Amino acid sequence: MKKKFGMSSMGEMKFFLGLQVEQLPDGIFIHQTKYVKDVLDKFDMKDCSPASTPLAQNHGICPDEQGVKMDETLYRSIIGSLMYLTASRPDIMYPTCLCARYQSNPKQSHLTIVKRILRYLKGCPSIGLWYPRSGDFTLSGFADSNFGSCKQNAKSTTAGFQFFGTRLVTWQCKKQTAVALSTCEAEYVSASSYCSQILWIQQQMRDFGLQFLDTPIFVDNEAAINVTKNPVHHSKTKHIEIRHHFIRDYYEKKLIRIEHVGTDDQKADFYTKPFDKKRFYYLLKLNGLRNLQSGRVIECEAELGNDLT
Repeated sequence: MKKKFGMSSMGEMKFFLGLQVEQLPDGIFIHQTKYVKDVLDKFDMKDCSPASTPLAQNHGICPDEQGVKMDETLYRSIIGSLMYLTASRPDIMYPTCLCARYQSNPKQSHLTIVKRILRYLKGCPSIGLWYPRSGDFTLSGFADSNFGSCKQNAKSTTAGFQFFGTRLVTWQCKKQTAVALSTCEAEYVSASSYCSQILWIQQQMRDFGLQFLDTPIFVDNEAAINVTKNPVHHSKTKHIEIRHHFIRDYYEKKLIRIEHVGTDDQKADFYTKPFDKKRFYYLLKLNGLRNLQSGRVIECEAELGNDLT
């Protein structure tokens, strides 16, 4: 690099745009522990009691038209800080995106839920992404949806992410643009959306001389899989927008394949709904997130805090 460009070596990279990089003998660990502490200090939450999960199962978030109105600037500032943190903390992606829907008119109930996310970060500030040096390097994707989850307009929440072996490389969580009429449609739209992400990664990897064909996308809905594989089922889905059917074309070209995965092993569940402590930490492990303690990368454990708001 120094032969090609005018630059000086600053040694091993440890810190970059808020991301801390730990280059260990058996892999690389990326986290934002310092940024988490800065956020807690900024919003006077450094002495709060920790919570074991970022979102309660019975959170009940809604527009809350009769609720006490809160300072919009404060609420948006917290949301913005949390959104930047999702660069290495996909475990807070779903609750952060959920709370971000109410930035225009935040109420006390919304701020309480946002503060729970901060309390969760207080309990586990050093969770991050673990990229082991050895292991499988196969590209795979997971897609899921939570049918009709939005209480305002009944739109579904879509989630998807991609792995190289056990290494999480991209993740997304968003509300679908149209109302799905069935669970099958919501899952099919989700799979189609993340098919395009898989195709983009395949194209990027070709620049490095790596060929990924017939990449599996794991879906936990048999009906959505049948719609992709069997053209006879297409007659039952005429109401689905044409742009979502392109996944069938790439399935026939064998650039992707749709595989069934059991609901218990559906990693994308992590980004569509809240869970109890046991299930949440199981999904943390399944998604390749780890904790950093005393310079060692260990599995996350649900030991801190409680589920009270």
